[in-house]
Parts: sequence; structure tokens; C-alpha cells
Amino acid sequence: MSKIIVEKNPSEERLNDLGIKSCPTWSKEPSTFPWSYSEQEIAYILEGEVTVTPDGGEPVNFGKGDLVTFKEGLSCTWHVKKALKKHYHFG
Repeated sequence: MSKIIVEKNPSEERLNDLGIKSCPTWSKEPSTFPWSYSEQEIAYILEGEVTVTPDGGEPVNFGKGDLVTFKEGLSCTWHVKKALKKHYHFG
């Protein structure tokens, strides 16, 4: 099973069930950096374009309007191609 799951155009009902739109936001300028997840993160992308490459895996692309789940234990490299803004929730 993939450590990164991208849901394109999730329904409002799905977003409301998760409560993701009331979660904090995080922004990042175009950049490249390593990251690892000690717990699961769910993110709803408000702006931007990103490629995340799991260590030893295939790149995963996502952007505005996508709901992305990063599984616990994932180690990866983020490449923010267009300035990113997202709602996020850990745990």
C-alpha cells in the first residue's frame, strides 16, 4: 500500500466529515527539503503544486483541491514547485 494517498476533488461531505477546513494552515515557498512522518498527516491543499518522493519510491504529484494522506513512518523529499498553502491534521 502506498504511503501517500491523493484524493482528487474530494466531496464537501468528505471534507466536512474530516473537519479539515477548521484545521490549522501551513504555507511554504518554493523549495526542496527532506521530511519524515512520526504520525499520519491529512492535508487539504488550498494553493500550490508539489511533488513528494518517498525514499526509494516513485514521485507523487498533487496540488490545489487535493486531499492528501501521508502515512506514519513515511520518509520523503518535498519539492514545492508553486507556493503551498494547506490545512493539515496530524494523528
